[in-house]
Amino acid sequence: MSQKNFYRRRALAARLTKLITQVAVGSAAASGVFLTAPRRTGKSTFAREDLRPALKEAGAIVLYADLWKDLTAEPGAVIAETLREAIGRDKELMSRLAIAPRQEAVRVGRVNFNVNKIGLGKEISLTKAFEALSDKAKKLIVLIIDETQHAITTDEGVATLFALKAARDELNRSQHYGLRIVCIGSNQNKLAMLRNSSDEAFFGASMLQLPMLEKDFIDWYCKALDLPNNLDPSDVFQLFQESGYRPEILSAAADGIRFDLTVGPKAILVRFTELVRAQAEALNADLKMVIHSLTPIQSAVICVMGAKGEGYAPFESSTMELYTKAITNAGIAPSEPRVEVPEVKLALMALQEKKLVWKTSRGVYTIEEQVIVDLLREDGLLDDLV
Repeated sequence: MSQKNFYRRRALAARLTKLITQVAVGSAAASGVFLTAPRRTGKSTFAREDLRPALKEAGAIVLYADLWKDLTAEPGAVIAETLREAIGRDKELMSRLAIAPRQEAVRVGRVNFNVNKIGLGKEISLTKAFEALSDKAKKLIVLIIDETQHAITTDEGVATLFALKAARDELNRSQHYGLRIVCIGSNQNKLAMLRNSSDEAFFGASMLQLPMLEKDFIDWYCKALDLPNNLDPSDVFQLFQESGYRPEILSAAADGIRFDLTVGPKAILVRFTELVRAQAEALNADLKMVIHSLTPIQSAVICVMGAKGEGYAPFESSTMELYTKAITNAGIAPSEPRVEVPEVKLALMALQEKKLVWKTSRGVYTIEEQVIVDLLREDGLLDDLV
């Protein structure tokens, strides 16, 4: 996409770049910076297209690992591969580090290693790899990890986060050039699990809510649209807010008009409004169908989880009683006097398979997306369960 057809958030990127790279006295930015925003609201696009270039302009080497791109890939391996590519495959860095193409055994800084074998438990640790890159390039390194919370779903992912902590601590000493780790996620509760406890890798890291796209974006968007008649930015911004600040919904509606040859110029706003609202409803329609197809025990488990929030403890006696209450509230007579632990375990496994529930490697459960909780609440399924 060209510069002309892309909305830039340069001021926000510049502000975050300063927070990330220029650590003030008493700031926790060196421990890590966590950015969160709801899914499909443009945070990944901002990270790739605005924040990454701004960090590079500030003189940093920027590495970007997307843990959501391939959910079948081991999160730890994705992060290690990102560093591996930076050292052994990026042409600019290869030139800067004097690594010849196809050359495997290399010396970077004070370290000899095989560029195809960087990672935990291999020829070189992540700390040594980052140290070598930092010492040779003599620049601050910024590692951006998109959908970071996915890393704590596996033991290797958790180990990688602690390896990154060790690398961060080493590179932020005075004899190196620094390592900043930016963690991005769509679920604030999940992301918080990486920083809220003293036994987590990024305890004390700063958490920032990424601002939603504002009216300036809609003004730009309406001017950039190639439609037979202009849209009023005020009307479009209201629709944008109603649809959860998701640009893709506006784009789908605009395409709907472009490919509908029966829509006249005067009817465009009415039709655009209809299409935006239809797109917003369609995004949740499949999710509602999945929720309404759950078995009584699966429905009870996810409803109790939604009602309890961060206080959810799946097998406590009080929680077990709430499962039975949820089933009774739904108008279903339980087959047994009370729900048993094996039933809950099976229900949690089924909810994970349906992508409604998320589990860390330590056995902590939470609902996959906030929109699921919102839909349950709208249907009154969370009433009387606290």
